[in-house]
Amino acid sequence: MRMLVRIVAVLLAALVAIAAGSMLASESGEVVVLRTTDAAGVPHETRLWVVDEAGHTWLRAGNEDSGWLARLREHPDVTVIRKGQTLRARAVPEVAARERINERMREEYGWADAYIGFFFGRDDAVPIRLEVPET
Repeated sequence: MRMLVRIVAVLLAALVAIAAGSMLASESGEVVVLRTTDAAGVPHETRLWVVDEAGHTWLRAGNEDSGWLARLREHPDVTVIRKGQTLRARAVPEVAARERINERMREEYGWADAYIGFFFGRDDAVPIRLEVPET
């Protein structure tokens, strides 16, 4: 019985350590707030990494099943809060840029991108280009 309790305790400690590592990694570097709207018009906020590449700002969904990705596909006009500035943009998924944006994210976020990528992979990541209207 003692052995079972120890095994369970070790497994729980490992899960807590992995979760804490994921939280620390995901909040490292520059994080923006993306505001999307669902079908009922309810706004949702998601914290995401961001990179600038080829004159555009880019976000990345971990995979096609992401809730925020589904919302912006339905309603591509989004708001991004970056460095205290609120920007309105049109979100454009651009899978063809996956390799390039994955590389930029690796460069920008280093160990944190590697840590999260170890658990979730990047093969089905979806880069999102933000088109900011001219003012």
